[in-house]
Amino acid sequence: MTYNSKNKNLEAFVLQKPTNAFIGASWIALLAGMVSYCIGLWNAEMLLNEKGYYFAILLFGLFSVISVQKSVRDRLEGIPVTDMYYGISWFTTLTSILLLVIGLWNADLLLSEKGFYGMSFLLSLFSAITVQKNTRDLLLSTNNDKSE
Repeated sequence: MTYNSKNKNLEAFVLQKPTNAFIGASWIALLAGMVSYCIGLWNAEMLLNEKGYYFAILLFGLFSVISVQKSVRDRLEGIPVTDMYYGISWFTTLTSILLLVIGLWNADLLLSEKGFYGMSFLLSLFSAITVQKNTRDLLLSTNNDKSE
């Protein structure tokens, strides 16, 4: 099925509704990454301000990657996105990752703990992108079905 729009750039855009399995796997990965990261913080033997730092980086990173995915997709679909917003989205995404790396590099944690936080953080970021993509694809698919 082709997504019909007033924008001529999308005439060749083929919309495929994501499968329920992919949607479920994306949500499970997001919840697993976020919950694991937060449980690790809850049980960590670190000061409350350190826990707050790592939690704020998680929230910052999640918002940033969703913003990147949205701006990339908007550009693909011909929806105007300013270069400044697009650049800031990428900058904040990379900054959140860099802040986590710097924090973990300087943290007095076991190497296995550092790896755990890094992997659960990256799992959360990646799965947030896929959840946002699935949400958008489902919305477009539903709107396209209604228009046919």
